[in-house]
Amino acid sequence: MTGMEAVARSPGGDSHSRGRRRSGHRSERGVRALEQEQRLNAFLAGVERRALRIAEIGTGDRDEAMDLVQDAMIRLVGKYARRPEAEWAPLFFRILTNRVRDSQRRRTVRNRVMSWFGGDEDGPDPVAQAPDRSTGAPEEELEMRETMATLEAALRGLPARQQEAFMLRNFEGLDVANTAAAMGCSEGSVKTHYSRAAHALRARLGESWR
Repeated sequence: MTGMEAVARSPGGDSHSRGRRRSGHRSERGVRALEQEQRLNAFLAGVERRALRIAEIGTGDRDEAMDLVQDAMIRLVGKYARRPEAEWAPLFFRILTNRVRDSQRRRTVRNRVMSWFGGDEDGPDPVAQAPDRSTGAPEEELEMRETMATLEAALRGLPARQQEAFMLRNFEGLDVANTAAAMGCSEGSVKTHYSRAAHALRARLGESWR
């Protein structure tokens, strides 16, 4: 093949090659997007139960807690689905804690208005118990439910920020850095809120609590 023939043939060959490469890149992006979506769905499925419990304790209302969790999930998917997987947990719980705070503020305002006009609202129902399925004896399951009910009642008596620090560290298992990201505060503040929560809970539940 002469040099002229090579030059003549190269544009067509390069065009086909570029087409195949573009098609390959699109295919790879599609696969990555699908894998990302599957990982995100798995994350949401795995976190839903714990998130619901956190929201229930913060609001005292299961139906409202379910709405807040769903809203937080929709927000995460809509705005942060492309973020790295390691960022999903702190982002999700930051959204959720903000939603819980908004709910608490609305309830405070509503209660003040009702009090001003002499209204009387029924108190919130106790947190609905939803223990994990277990192969333990009925006595053990009953003791666990009673322990969790006692702990949740004590948690509801804590200031909101102490609630958040304790639940994110213990219920969700976030480390200090990710808890700080979820709460929108410094790591030092997380440690302070958590320490105060732990001391308050021990004072209310007794030294036998761990």
